[in-house]
Amino acid sequence: MYRTIQEFLTDWSREERFTLQVLETLTDDSLSQAVSDKQPRTLGDLGWHLAGSIGAFLGASGVTLEGPDYRQPTPTRAADIAEAYRQLSASAAKALKEQWSDEKLAEKLQLFGFIDTTYAGVLTTLVRHQIHHRGQMTILMRQAGLVAPGIYGPNEEETAAIQASRG
Repeated sequence: MYRTIQEFLTDWSREERFTLQVLETLTDDSLSQAVSDKQPRTLGDLGWHLAGSIGAFLGASGVTLEGPDYRQPTPTRAADIAEAYRQLSASAAKALKEQWSDEKLAEKLQLFGFIDTTYAGVLTTLVRHQIHHRGQMTILMRQAGLVAPGIYGPNEEETAAIQASRG
């Protein structure tokens, strides 16, 4: 649980880079990769959801952000999703510094009207939510023929290169 805004921002900066690695690997064609025949959600939808979740979580916690409206339909260009994420992430960092305090993090609230948490809990849940959906996206990226970036460790291709370099 975060005790200071800066502690969150330090962690968020790292997670933002990881999320952008995933989003910047997407191609326009890959956005249509569906989760399954029964689940019409696509890789593009998940990317747009990642961008939008910043505004959804923080907006439900009283933070005012500037950036694209995440309630709009999923963009058809991968670059637009990555750019929206960049804008919303930067807006979130700026807004949290201006609108919240370290003391506020310990205050309780009901997120989305049914989740009892603290403001620090909102930030923790936002990070975990990003990690969860990034993981889903890397599977769909493979199905779409893309090489998913290694995030917390090397991916298949990076592992093969490491092993090859060892002879």
